[in-house]
Amino acid sequence: MSRLKELYKNEIMDNMTKKFGYKNVMEVPKLEKIVINMGVGEAKENAKLLDAAIADMELITGQKAVATKAKKSVANFKIREGMPIGCKVTLRGEKMYEFADRLINLALPRVRDFRGVNPNAFDGRGNYALGIKEQLIFPEVEYDKVDKVRGMDIIFVTTAKTDEEARELLTQFNMPFAK
Repeated sequence: MSRLKELYKNEIMDNMTKKFGYKNVMEVPKLEKIVINMGVGEAKENAKLLDAAIADMELITGQKAVATKAKKSVANFKIREGMPIGCKVTLRGEKMYEFADRLINLALPRVRDFRGVNPNAFDGRGNYALGIKEQLIFPEVEYDKVDKVRGMDIIFVTTAKTDEEARELLTQFNMPFAK
């Protein structure tokens, strides 16, 4: 069992129950899934760039990435419907906690000029979105083997009903929110 999952079962559930006064343990918010998305706009000219992005994402997450396709044709962007323009991974269970642990304790502290993540990036329903400018912050990615620096979006989907509950849950996981 990963360290974060153990922490959740032992301490976080008790702390959340005390703070919000839940009557039932099933009311306590938990991390449902983490979705990591990487948009590769240059993939329309060069398909190899998408393959490199997928390889990077699989290395970071330890799970197979899926290529995402354009839903609509956009003439200004020279994109046709069905063109592969990015990749994503949905993490659940053990791999999700493992990734969250690595992100919070290893990757985020390696960001240059890091002052904490935006505390206001909640969507109103208890989900948190985080943008990363470069994949090099992850220890699995070797600097010499990277062809291009790419960013990614990381979305934490929780069972929390409100942003306040979700913020407290992520704070208990030691998410470094900016003051």
